[in-house]
Amino acid sequence: MITLSKEQVILLHAQLIAETGGSEGVRDEGLLESALYAPFQSFGDRDVYPSIQQKAARLGIGLTKNHAFVDGNKRIGAHAMLVFLALNKIELSYTQHDLSDTF
Repeated sequence: MITLSKEQVILLHAQLIAETGGSEGVRDEGLLESALYAPFQSFGDRDVYPSIQQKAARLGIGLTKNHAFVDGNKRIGAHAMLVFLALNKIELSYTQHDLSDTF
């Protein structure tokens, strides 16, 4: 499984802000790390989020709700989730409307 590093997510965020507007920067590094590590939690010998899809959903929710960035938290949550899925060869069919309603 391919994961996204903190540095990669920060770069993705900077690119999103450059393309869509807003303020760049990390507001709370601890909350960012929490969002990135949460999908890979385990309890005993079992993953809390066993499938790639569940891990992706947890990543998106964590980035959206933790507000680790100064601006664009919903955008980076959705984008990081989709990039994570694509890196792991999972393709989704969705419209822009579907995506905006989700986040």
